[in-house]
Amino acid sequence: MDVWVTCDCVEKRRLQRLFQASAITDEFAKKTFENFELGQVHEIVREAYAVASEYVRDFDKLRNQRSNSIALLGRPGAGKTHLLMAVANNLLARGIGVVYFPYVEGFNELRKDLDQLDERVRRLQQAEVLFIDDLFKGRSEPTEWQKEQLFAIINYRNLQKLPMLISSERNFAQMVEIDEAIGSRLRDMARGMTVTIIGNKDLNYRMREG
Repeated sequence: MDVWVTCDCVEKRRLQRLFQASAITDEFAKKTFENFELGQVHEIVREAYAVASEYVRDFDKLRNQRSNSIALLGRPGAGKTHLLMAVANNLLARGIGVVYFPYVEGFNELRKDLDQLDERVRRLQQAEVLFIDDLFKGRSEPTEWQKEQLFAIINYRNLQKLPMLISSERNFAQMVEIDEAIGSRLRDMARGMTVTIIGNKDLNYRMREG
């Protein structure tokens, strides 16, 4: 009995360390499939919910395949981040490491301390699962430096078959226009697990929640 209690405590501490290392905020840690409001959502958002749920269910089977990632793209405010955060939280609860990288804030942090750049990029490259949120967010195009770092991260993960969770207002065609190497790799990695949400403001999940 004592052995089981000890093992349980060790496992709890391990899960706590995974959550702390994930860089997921307390607020985002509350995002689940159960508290995603499905009542009045458009059919395409329901499809995104179904694909995200399927990804979690089949993760152990998918993770070692070439196409082992998921991408929810398109309309802002449609619940993409909530759904992928639900995926991330589910994986973390199962003891699978996830690192959260919000595109805008993440690159600001990378630029702040270039002495630590290699170490931080390596962490993003080698994370068990990497969640890039709001990829290519912003009115201006990414700089060559940003594209270099992104390619280093994404190409490494593609070659090593390390899964990614991607949210973006851009679709894959637009990503390829920004950088063909990055866009084409992400498209291939998320093949079969991509939903692109298009439509008007009625799809705005954030507005309905408020």
